[in-house]
This record gives sequence, C-alpha cells and structure tokens, in this order.
Amino acid sequence: MAKAASKIRSKPATSTRRATVHATVEPFLRFRHSPELQARTEAVLTALEESPTLAGHGDALADLVAELTEAGMNYYYLRALKDAQVGFVVEQSARLAMSGAVKLISSVSRKFIVRMDDAQLLAVARHIRHLAR
Repeated sequence: MAKAASKIRSKPATSTRRATVHATVEPFLRFRHSPELQARTEAVLTALEESPTLAGHGDALADLVAELTEAGMNYYYLRALKDAQVGFVVEQSARLAMSGAVKLISSVSRKFIVRMDDAQLLAVARHIRHLAR
C-alpha cells in the first residue's frame, strides 16, 4: 500500500482523472482565516470567473494571494509560537522575520501573477477554490 502511494506521488498528474486521484491520496494541511478574508476571496474569485477578460484581475488576485499567504503564515507559525508560550521577545522576533518573508513571497508572486493571461489566472483561481474545500 505504501509503495503504491509513493508511486502516485512520484509521478506528475497528466490527466484530470489522475490529478483527482493524486489529490485525494495525498495528506494535506489547511488553515483557518477570518470571515472577512473569506468574503474577499469569494469576491475576487467570482469576479475573475464571471468576467475573465476584464482588466485588473491580476492585481486583485495578487493582493488576495498576499493576504492568504500572510494569514497562512500567521496560522501555521506565529499562532504555534503563541500557543507554545515562547515569550514576547521570541514572538516579536518571529513576527518580524515572518513579515519579511511574507513581503518577499508576495513581491515575487505579484510579479508573476500580474503578467498571467486569463487562462492562467483562472487556473490559479481554481487552485485557490480547491484549497478552500
């Protein structure tokens, strides 16, 4: 069984059917975020899906990806430090480091996202929707 699972992971998905199997076999982690961020996510994705040729979707999606990245980093890393009660100085140091990492990731991802065509933006939107399930 483990050998079969490792074979699935080691091969890239080449079809929709295989991609679905691949996604259901792999373990996953998700994070919780605010209802406000969920509402913005829904609004940005819906606007893109309903009118993919309108200008401005790249900027809106890049902003959303930056917000989701920050929310995820806070949930996975900073929240864990707070729960572990590592102390104020460690938490603040980690917050500063995480802030720098989020800014770097957001800056780089923005450069790619704003240059994407309609089909590529829709692919990113589908991926975000998949993660939100």
